Amino acid sequence: MELNPHVPLEFLDWNVLLRLGVAAILGLLLGLDREIRGHAAGMRTHGIVCFSAAALTVSILNLNFQLDSQRVDALRLYEATGAFIGIVGAGLVVFSRGRLHNLTTAAHLWLASVIGIACGAGQWPLVLIASLISLVMMTLLRTIESKVFSEDRRLDEKDAENDEEEVGN
Repeated sequence: MELNPHVPLEFLDWNVLLRLGVAAILGLLLGLDREIRGHAAGMRTHGIVCFSAAALTVSILNLNFQLDSQRVDALRLYEATGAFIGIVGAGLVVFSRGRLHNLTTAAHLWLASVIGIACGAGQWPLVLIASLISLVMMTLLRTIESKVFSEDRRLDEKDAENDEEEVGN
């Protein structure tokens, strides 16, 4: 069996440490909102997803450069990450008592994986912009949403009320 040449272990590779460290910290920050609100996937889950995506990206890019892109298709990283997060997200989403639960959490995990991939690839402008915009969406938009859409958004209770009105008329 032919294997790629091993990567010698150096005392500390600052570039890899930076990429993985930033991904872990941003993943934890992204999960903070979910943790505070008691949702299924909190800080640890988001941190692990973001860190794992970054580690996977660093590994794929390293293999890509080691093998001169002959036997490695780096784009498969996105396919694999998307499929994995899709499965996890589908397991999180629940429709119960007329309410859709965990949809934002599933989307948030997808975001954490994308930011992790960007950290692993060292795409710092993308990391910064995506992190800032996502933090604004998760905090500021929640406040606006609660004020503008203060009504109950459950589906089946409204449908039941409409059905009762139709039967009564």
